[in-house]
Amino acid sequence: MIDRGAWKLGGADGNERLTVALGVPLVVLLALEVLTTLDLPSYLSVHLFLGLVLLPVVSLKVASASWRALRYYTGSADYRRLGTPQIVLRVLAPPLVVATVVLFGTGVAFLFVKGTHPLRTIHTFAFIAWGAIMVVHVLAYLPRLYRDGLADWRAQRALAGGAVRRAVLIGALAAGVALALLTYTAQTSWLGSHPTGHDERRTRGAATPHP
Repeated sequence: MIDRGAWKLGGADGNERLTVALGVPLVVLLALEVLTTLDLPSYLSVHLFLGLVLLPVVSLKVASASWRALRYYTGSADYRRLGTPQIVLRVLAPPLVVATVVLFGTGVAFLFVKGTHPLRTIHTFAFIAWGAIMVVHVLAYLPRLYRDGLADWRAQRALAGGAVRRAVLIGALAAGVALALLTYTAQTSWLGSHPTGHDERRTRGAATPHP
């Protein structure tokens, strides 16, 4: 029996469109987030703010990709029609999801702890694991991202549910910005109780008497 509700949203093709479309803002925002780590003491506030902006979009990306995997392995003909990713990507998918959950989970948890904490070590190792897998993931899907990332914004490539997918994508980005803005006080409070090496050097320099 055909799931009419699913077909109104594009079915498996619609799910794939959404998953790929989410990759467009993610590539940009994650690239900026990674760049902040090159001088984290100076850009820690930006790193924290961007991490919160990314949270809803990343969560939606994980959910959409996981839904496809669930539907495929439970025998949905519509999802099986799309086939499966290459074996390497299939093997890397579970550790990528785990690394992503741990990375963002520990990042959010930082807002609720003070002083040094084991979460920092866990966050660092999760970032290393996530980064290594993500490089392979991005390189593998970049051609598809280029080809289909903006498909729902092109009239000639219309597919059922396009308006809903656009609204969901914009909504996830808006929710991320709202989350980052609403927690800005908590972010500044956390940053104030966690002076970076950059701040400490600046403080020591200001306190050193000059001849």
